[in-house]
Amino acid sequence: MLRLSAILIAAVVMATAPATAQPAAPGTWTTLAPLPDPPRTEVSVATDGDRLFLLGGFAPSPGGTTAPLAVHAYDPATDAWSTIAALPEGVNHAGLVFLDGSLYLVGGYAGTTFRATGAVRILDLSTGVWRDGPSLPTPRGALAVVVLDGRIHAIGGHDAADRDTGTHEVYDPATGAWTAAAPMPTPRNHHAAAVVGDAIVVLGGRNDASFLLTANEIFDPATGTWRTGAPVPTGRSGIAAVALDDAVYLFGGEERRGATFAAAERYDVAANTWALLPDMPTARHGLGAAAIGSFIYVVSGGPQPGLTYSTVNERLEPG
Repeated sequence: MLRLSAILIAAVVMATAPATAQPAAPGTWTTLAPLPDPPRTEVSVATDGDRLFLLGGFAPSPGGTTAPLAVHAYDPATDAWSTIAALPEGVNHAGLVFLDGSLYLVGGYAGTTFRATGAVRILDLSTGVWRDGPSLPTPRGALAVVVLDGRIHAIGGHDAADRDTGTHEVYDPATGAWTAAAPMPTPRNHHAAAVVGDAIVVLGGRNDASFLLTANEIFDPATGTWRTGAPVPTGRSGIAAVALDDAVYLFGGEERRGATFAAAERYDVAANTWALLPDMPTARHGLGAAAIGSFIYVVSGGPQPGLTYSTVNERLEPG
């Protein structure tokens, strides 16, 4: 695989004040079948285009907190959930993507801890069997993971030394190897990423400078460089993002004290503009989202900052 250069061309955007956005865009929210108990937060979500898959995270237990092992699948056609597999071990704040018939679970924190792991687990959806993949070179939790051109990009997060990082590593299934790519300009964690066309858009998050980053940094794999996009209108962390119809949709989040966000916003990558969408019915952080057909499903997450939990499943139909 071609090794991408580490040329940085983007400025760091770290303002916490809301940025200017376009007038509100239309959209309709619908409440659907809730995630099976127990409620969760800091989950990992992906889709194969037909179903939504949810795993990992934290759940409440009589002793305080547990790391559930059940892997759930949601079928929009029937508005029903099923349990399809069990994790080999609990994990939270991990990346999850679908590629070539399998789910790839990348990094995160082990069990109910905040100890970063480099583990990569691969679930073959045709057999329901997990196997170990090549470990992430830089163990990280609260990272962003996406698929572009058949390769997995693991970007940013909190490393094993308890530091925010812009580390960017790429896995090529054809070679079975991870390679280094240009690091993200703004080291951060609890951010979100989505792919539009040939670009990776990384939004929001937090670091030592701010809990409410508005950073919008866009990676071009053809040149191996980053550029700065229009800042996120509502800086926040613990968010979820998905791509649909050449735009990125951003949901939820939290601030350090006192509140979670119901905010929903749409970023037009080509025009470099934002539009405000109708708020989610339920404010949450540590949630997951997936686009299936013309709808976006936003599931689980904590309704208050910190370790709170929900089984919420809400669907956005963009206007």
